[in-house]
Parts: sequence; structure tokens; C-alpha cells
Amino acid sequence: MQFTAHDISLLLNGTVEGDPSATVSQLAKIEEAGAGSLSFLANPKYEQFLYTTNASIVIVNNDQQLTEPVKATLIRVENAYSAFTVLLDKYNTFRLDKKGIEQPSFIHPTAQVGAGVYIGAFAYIGQNASIGDNCKIYPNVNVGDNATLGNNVTLFAGATVYFDCVIGNNVIVHSGAVIGSDGFGFAPNPDGTYTKIAQIGNVILEDDVEVGSNTTIDRATMGSTIVRKGAKIDNLIQIAHNVEIGAHTVIAAQSGISGSTKIGERVVIGGQVGFAGHLNIANGSQFSAQTGINGSITEEGKAWGALHICHIKITFVPTLSCESCRSLTARCTSLKN
Repeated sequence: MQFTAHDISLLLNGTVEGDPSATVSQLAKIEEAGAGSLSFLANPKYEQFLYTTNASIVIVNNDQQLTEPVKATLIRVENAYSAFTVLLDKYNTFRLDKKGIEQPSFIHPTAQVGAGVYIGAFAYIGQNASIGDNCKIYPNVNVGDNATLGNNVTLFAGATVYFDCVIGNNVIVHSGAVIGSDGFGFAPNPDGTYTKIAQIGNVILEDDVEVGSNTTIDRATMGSTIVRKGAKIDNLIQIAHNVEIGAHTVIAAQSGISGSTKIGERVVIGGQVGFAGHLNIANGSQFSAQTGINGSITEEGKAWGALHICHIKITFVPTLSCESCRSLTARCTSLKN
């Protein structure tokens, strides 16, 4: 689709400086943009590219001063960065605007499908499943029996929602994510073998949750594994059975949360952070990458970093030798025992 500088200025409540009929059909970085591209300038260190860019239209701040002639048509706005994010969202909405049911796909006769949905080829919708209005279910998605999707849910290609799971409104689940696979529950036997414990609960994703690619969220043994409203979960994350993730918590890639741990609201979790099971983590806690948490945290808003062993905070010293670090680790481990 093509848009004129005039159209864009109306959307952003901006002012055109140059040709109001200049048209664009794509978005690009200012240093890489070609003809027909729309870009923006918000960071002063990229100002040099304003005078060399081949973009047809550039969004700039109202107070942007020009020191050389500019080829592009400018749109002046209060905040160029915020304005461009609005356009990114609009562009993505147009690009992902799909409707209709492609064939071959399977929708069980007892399933309920709302208005304005898109169901891609080879998708499977199980018995008594419920799909809300304006959902987008991409190819090769599996929605199990009795699963419920709210309105405006997007399941990208290859995502799986197991039976009985409940997904709220405006949820996004990316490719390869699995919602509701069995929790890791096995009872040890005297002979050293294990007996599988049936996992009969489900997973609940509340409104406005986003789940990244290849993330797995296990169903509860009984009850529900719950991800509360507005939580954002990155790629390659493991959330075990009966875990609860608080509202508006964010979790970066390769982190793992063991069974029955409760993460509070507005918690920030860096990459490769690990939580032991049956813990309670206070609201507003912050964890830097590769932190290990073996004990509950009750004090809200506290930052934890680097390495935790038996719930003791250790600050790394840059000059610490490997042998000293091993000794320190062993000492902390002995305290736990």
C-alpha cells in the first residue's frame, strides 16, 4: 500500500515540509532507505544521514534544525521516535490483516468460531474448542479439544495449544511455542524406575500476554499454570507446571522456572535466569542474566545479580581467580548443607 506525506501527517498530527504528495510504500532505517521509503530521525548521532538519505519522507522533531539542503520531504512532529512506532504498529497491522478459512484445514463440527477470523491451511481446531472474534490462526497450528481463545488472539505458524487451555484477549503466541504440554511429574519407584503422574490441569494465559517462539508452558498437575495479564515472555523459555507469572512481568530468553514457583507482578527477569521450585518472588524484583534463585524473595523492588547460591548474594570481583571463585562457591554450598 502507498501513502502520501499528507496522509501520514494527518495520522501523526504533524506538519509537512516539502512535497505533500510524496508517496511511500515501505519503512526503512534512515541510513539504508531508498526511494519510496519512509524513515525517521530521533537520535542526533544519525543526523548526518538526513542530508544523504534516499528516503522519500523522513519524520523529524519539530525543533530539528537544518544545516544543509534536504532532498526528502519532512514531516515535523512533537516526538519523531514515538511517531515512528505508531507507524510501525499500523504497518504491521496492515501486513498481518488476514481473514477467511484456508483449505485444507480441520474444524471440528462442535467447535465455535467467531466472526472475522483467519484460519490457515493445515490448522486443526479440536472438539468443543472456542475461537473468539478476529483471531488469526496461522498454518499448522493445533488448538486442542475444549481449548478456549478470546478475541484478537494470534497463533503464529506451528504453535500448539493443548486441550482445556484458556487464552484471553489480545494474546500473541509465536511459532513453535507449546501451551499446555505435560508438567514434569514422575513418582520414583523402589527399583529405580519412575511412574508418570497424570497432569490433569491446564494453562491460562490472561489478556495481553505475548509468548515467544519455542517457549513451553506446562499444564498444571491439578489446577492451572497461570500467566497473568500483560506478561511478556521471550523465546526459548521453560515454565513448569503450576507456576504463576504475575501481571506485567517480563522474562528474557532461555530462562527457566521450576514447578509451583510464584513470580510476582512487574518482575524483570534477564536471560538464562533459573528459579528453583516452590518459591515466592516479590513484586518488582529484578534479576540480571544467569542469576540462580534457590530461595524465596519477600522484599519488593530489590535487584539481584550475577550469582546466587542458597539465597546468598555474591558480588563478582574482576580480579578473582577461577580457583578463588570455585572456593567461594564451595563455601556457599557448604552453608546450604
